[in-house]
Amino acid sequence: MQGTLINTAAIIIGSLVGVGLRGGIPARFKEGIIGAIGLAVLLIGAKSALQTDALLLVIISLALGSLLGETLRIEERLEDLGRWIGRRLVGREEGVANAFVTASLVFCVGAMAVVGSLESGLSGNHQTLYAKSLLDGVTSIVFASTLGIGVIFSSLAVLFYQGTITLCAVHLKPLLTPPVVEQMTAVGGLLILAIGFNILGIKRLRIGNMLPALAVPLLYDLAVNWWGRGM
Repeated sequence: MQGTLINTAAIIIGSLVGVGLRGGIPARFKEGIIGAIGLAVLLIGAKSALQTDALLLVIISLALGSLLGETLRIEERLEDLGRWIGRRLVGREEGVANAFVTASLVFCVGAMAVVGSLESGLSGNHQTLYAKSLLDGVTSIVFASTLGIGVIFSSLAVLFYQGTITLCAVHLKPLLTPPVVEQMTAVGGLLILAIGFNILGIKRLRIGNMLPALAVPLLYDLAVNWWGRGM
Protein backbone atom coordinates (compact mmCIF):
# COMPACT_ATOMS: atom_id res chain seq x y z
CA MET A 1 0.00 0.00 0.00
CA GLN A 2 3.02 2.29 0.26
CA GLY A 3 2.78 3.49 -3.34
CA THR A 4 -0.94 4.23 -3.06
CA LEU A 5 -0.48 6.08 0.24
CA ILE A 6 2.20 8.28 -1.31
CA ASN A 7 -0.04 8.89 -4.33
CA THR A 8 -2.87 9.90 -2.00
CA ALA A 9 -0.58 12.24 -0.04
CA ALA A 10 0.70 13.84 -3.26
CA ILE A 11 -2.85 14.70 -4.33
CA ILE A 12 -3.68 16.16 -0.91
CA ILE A 13 -0.52 18.30 -0.83
CA GLY A 14 -0.94 19.39 -4.43
CA SER A 15 -4.57 20.32 -3.83
CA LEU A 16 -3.70 22.42 -0.78
CA VAL A 17 -1.01 24.24 -2.74
CA GLY A 18 -3.44 24.79 -5.60
CA VAL A 19 -6.16 26.16 -3.31
CA GLY A 20 -3.60 28.51 -1.78
CA LEU A 21 -2.73 29.83 -5.23
CA ARG A 22 -6.35 30.16 -6.33
CA GLY A 23 -7.00 33.64 -4.98
CA GLY A 24 -3.86 35.05 -6.56
CA ILE A 25 -4.56 33.97 -10.13
CA PRO A 26 -6.49 36.47 -12.32
CA ALA A 27 -9.61 35.16 -14.02
CA ARG A 28 -8.15 35.38 -17.53
CA PHE A 29 -5.16 33.29 -16.47
CA LYS A 30 -7.47 30.70 -14.92
CA GLU A 31 -9.33 30.40 -18.22
CA GLY A 32 -6.03 29.92 -20.04
CA ILE A 33 -4.91 27.27 -17.55
CA ILE A 34 -8.22 25.40 -17.85
CA GLY A 35 -7.84 25.42 -21.63
CA ALA A 36 -4.29 24.10 -21.37
CA ILE A 37 -5.41 21.35 -18.97
CA GLY A 38 -8.21 20.36 -21.31
CA LEU A 39 -5.83 20.06 -24.26
CA ALA A 40 -3.33 18.07 -22.18
CA VAL A 41 -6.07 15.69 -21.04
CA LEU A 42 -7.13 15.21 -24.66
CA LEU A 43 -3.54 14.31 -25.57
CA ILE A 44 -3.24 11.82 -22.70
CA GLY A 45 -6.56 10.24 -23.62
CA ALA A 46 -5.73 9.98 -27.32
CA LYS A 47 -2.37 8.35 -26.57
CA SER A 48 -3.99 5.76 -24.31
CA ALA A 49 -6.88 5.12 -26.70
CA LEU A 50 -4.43 3.98 -29.40
CA GLN A 51 -3.00 1.17 -27.27
CA THR A 52 -5.02 -1.60 -28.97
CA ASP A 53 -6.26 -2.65 -32.39
CA ALA A 54 -9.34 -4.39 -30.95
CA LEU A 55 -11.59 -1.51 -31.96
CA LEU A 56 -14.78 -3.55 -32.08
CA LEU A 57 -14.30 -4.72 -28.50
CA VAL A 58 -13.62 -1.14 -27.39
CA ILE A 59 -16.83 0.05 -29.06
CA ILE A 60 -18.86 -2.78 -27.54
CA SER A 61 -17.28 -2.09 -24.13
CA LEU A 62 -18.32 1.56 -24.24
CA ALA A 63 -21.84 0.71 -25.41
CA LEU A 64 -22.47 -1.98 -22.80
CA GLY A 65 -20.71 -0.05 -20.05
CA SER A 66 -22.70 3.10 -20.77
CA LEU A 67 -25.95 1.13 -20.78
CA LEU A 68 -25.17 -0.34 -17.36
CA GLY A 69 -23.91 2.98 -16.00
CA GLU A 70 -27.03 4.83 -17.14
CA THR A 71 -29.18 2.14 -15.52
CA LEU A 72 -27.26 2.43 -12.24
CA ARG A 73 -27.04 6.26 -12.51
CA ILE A 74 -23.39 6.20 -11.48
CA GLU A 75 -22.71 9.81 -12.51
CA GLU A 76 -25.63 11.05 -10.46
CA ARG A 77 -24.48 9.08 -7.43
CA LEU A 78 -20.92 10.42 -7.75
CA GLU A 79 -22.26 13.96 -7.93
CA ASP A 80 -24.46 13.31 -4.89
CA LEU A 81 -21.38 12.08 -3.04
CA GLY A 82 -19.50 15.21 -4.07
CA ARG A 83 -22.34 17.43 -2.88
CA TRP A 84 -22.56 15.52 0.40
CA ILE A 85 -18.82 15.99 0.96
CA GLY A 86 -19.20 19.67 0.14
CA ARG A 87 -22.00 20.13 2.67
CA ARG A 88 -20.34 18.17 5.45
CA LEU A 89 -16.72 19.24 5.14
CA VAL A 90 -16.59 22.64 3.47
CA GLY A 91 -20.10 23.93 4.09
CA ARG A 92 -21.03 24.39 0.46
CA GLU A 93 -21.91 22.31 -2.59
CA GLU A 94 -21.07 24.71 -5.40
CA GLY A 95 -18.17 23.46 -7.48
CA VAL A 96 -17.16 20.74 -5.02
CA ALA A 97 -19.04 17.93 -6.77
CA ASN A 98 -17.69 18.86 -10.21
CA ALA A 99 -14.11 19.14 -8.95
CA PHE A 100 -14.35 15.86 -7.04
CA VAL A 101 -15.80 13.89 -9.97
CA THR A 102 -13.47 15.38 -12.61
CA ALA A 103 -10.28 14.88 -10.58
CA SER A 104 -11.28 11.39 -9.42
CA LEU A 105 -11.84 10.24 -12.99
CA VAL A 106 -8.55 11.72 -14.22
CA PHE A 107 -6.54 10.16 -11.39
CA CYS A 108 -8.23 6.73 -11.40
CA VAL A 109 -8.90 6.04 -15.09
CA GLY A 110 -5.67 4.91 -16.71
CA ALA A 111 -3.10 2.17 -17.07
CA MET A 112 -0.70 3.57 -14.47
CA ALA A 113 -3.30 3.20 -11.73
CA VAL A 114 -3.98 -0.46 -12.59
CA VAL A 115 -0.47 -1.63 -13.49
CA GLY A 116 1.20 0.36 -10.72
CA SER A 117 -1.17 -1.01 -8.09
CA LEU A 118 -0.58 -4.59 -9.31
CA GLU A 119 3.20 -4.15 -9.18
CA SER A 120 2.92 -2.66 -5.71
CA GLY A 121 0.85 -5.53 -4.38
CA LEU A 122 2.67 -8.40 -6.09
CA SER A 123 6.34 -7.46 -5.86
CA GLY A 124 6.56 -4.40 -3.64
CA ASN A 125 7.76 -2.39 -6.64
CA HIS A 126 6.28 1.08 -6.19
CA GLN A 127 8.15 2.88 -8.98
CA THR A 128 5.15 3.23 -11.29
CA LEU A 129 3.00 4.66 -8.50
CA TYR A 130 5.84 6.99 -7.47
CA ALA A 131 5.88 8.38 -11.01
CA LYS A 132 2.08 8.63 -10.98
CA SER A 133 2.25 10.42 -7.64
CA LEU A 134 4.47 13.11 -9.16
CA LEU A 135 2.15 13.56 -12.13
CA ASP A 136 -0.98 13.59 -9.96
CA GLY A 137 0.58 16.01 -7.50
CA VAL A 138 1.36 18.54 -10.21
CA THR A 139 -2.03 18.02 -11.86
CA SER A 140 -3.85 18.48 -8.55
CA ILE A 141 -2.11 21.85 -8.06
CA VAL A 142 -3.44 23.06 -11.38
CA PHE A 143 -6.89 21.51 -10.89
CA ALA A 144 -7.33 22.90 -7.37
CA SER A 145 -6.16 26.36 -8.42
CA THR A 146 -8.98 26.47 -10.97
CA LEU A 147 -11.68 24.01 -9.82
CA GLY A 148 -11.36 24.50 -6.06
CA ILE A 149 -11.15 22.47 -2.85
CA GLY A 150 -13.21 19.58 -4.21
CA VAL A 151 -10.07 18.21 -5.91
CA ILE A 152 -8.57 17.21 -2.56
CA PHE A 153 -11.37 14.69 -1.95
CA SER A 154 -10.40 12.78 -5.09
CA SER A 155 -7.54 11.45 -2.95
CA LEU A 156 -10.13 9.26 -1.21
CA ALA A 157 -11.20 7.78 -4.55
CA VAL A 158 -7.56 7.04 -5.41
CA LEU A 159 -6.96 5.47 -2.00
CA PHE A 160 -10.00 3.19 -2.36
CA TYR A 161 -9.50 2.28 -6.03
CA GLN A 162 -5.76 1.67 -6.07
CA GLY A 163 -5.76 0.25 -2.57
CA THR A 164 -8.35 -2.35 -3.54
CA ILE A 165 -6.33 -3.41 -6.62
CA THR A 166 -3.15 -3.64 -4.53
CA LEU A 167 -4.77 -5.77 -1.84
CA CYS A 168 -6.38 -8.04 -4.46
CA ALA A 169 -3.30 -8.13 -6.71
CA VAL A 170 -2.50 -11.81 -6.18
CA HIS A 171 -5.97 -12.79 -7.41
CA LEU A 172 -6.16 -10.23 -10.24
CA LYS A 173 -2.69 -10.77 -11.76
CA PRO A 174 -3.55 -13.95 -13.75
CA LEU A 175 -6.66 -12.26 -15.16
CA LEU A 176 -5.07 -9.00 -16.29
CA THR A 177 -3.07 -10.32 -19.24
CA PRO A 178 -1.25 -7.80 -21.50
CA PRO A 179 -4.04 -7.82 -24.15
CA VAL A 180 -6.70 -7.21 -21.48
CA VAL A 181 -4.68 -4.34 -19.97
CA GLU A 182 -4.22 -2.85 -23.45
CA GLN A 183 -7.95 -3.02 -24.12
CA MET A 184 -8.81 -1.55 -20.71
CA THR A 185 -6.26 1.21 -21.33
CA ALA A 186 -7.84 2.01 -24.70
CA VAL A 187 -11.31 2.25 -23.14
CA GLY A 188 -9.89 4.37 -20.34
CA GLY A 189 -8.19 6.61 -22.89
CA LEU A 190 -11.51 7.35 -24.56
CA LEU A 191 -13.02 8.20 -21.17
CA ILE A 192 -10.11 10.57 -20.54
CA LEU A 193 -10.78 12.15 -23.94
CA ALA A 194 -14.37 12.68 -22.83
CA ILE A 195 -13.08 14.37 -19.67
CA GLY A 196 -11.11 16.75 -21.90
CA PHE A 197 -14.29 17.57 -23.85
CA ASN A 198 -16.06 18.37 -20.58
CA ILE A 199 -13.22 20.58 -19.34
CA LEU A 200 -13.14 22.53 -22.60
CA GLY A 201 -16.92 22.81 -22.72
CA ILE A 202 -17.06 21.11 -26.11
CA LYS A 203 -19.65 18.53 -25.11
CA ARG A 204 -21.02 17.58 -21.70
CA LEU A 205 -20.75 13.80 -21.37
CA ARG A 206 -21.83 11.69 -18.39
CA ILE A 207 -18.45 9.98 -18.02
CA GLY A 208 -19.29 8.43 -14.66
CA ASN A 209 -21.98 6.37 -16.36
CA MET A 210 -19.37 5.01 -18.76
CA LEU A 211 -17.09 3.62 -16.04
CA PRO A 212 -18.43 0.03 -16.23
CA ALA A 213 -16.96 -0.08 -19.74
CA LEU A 214 -13.54 -0.54 -18.16
CA ALA A 215 -14.52 -3.99 -16.89
CA VAL A 216 -15.95 -5.30 -20.18
CA PRO A 217 -12.60 -6.35 -21.76
CA LEU A 218 -11.81 -8.42 -18.66
CA LEU A 219 -15.27 -10.00 -18.60
CA TYR A 220 -15.02 -10.73 -22.34
CA ASP A 221 -11.65 -12.44 -21.88
CA LEU A 222 -13.00 -14.54 -19.00
CA ALA A 223 -16.01 -15.55 -21.11
CA VAL A 224 -13.84 -16.53 -24.09
CA ASN A 225 -11.51 -18.61 -21.90
CA TRP A 226 -14.43 -20.29 -20.17
CA TRP A 227 -16.09 -21.06 -23.51
CA GLY A 228 -12.81 -22.43 -24.86
CA ARG A 229 -12.42 -24.78 -21.91
CA GLY A 230 -16.03 -25.85 -22.29
CA MET A 231 -15.44 -26.79 -25.88
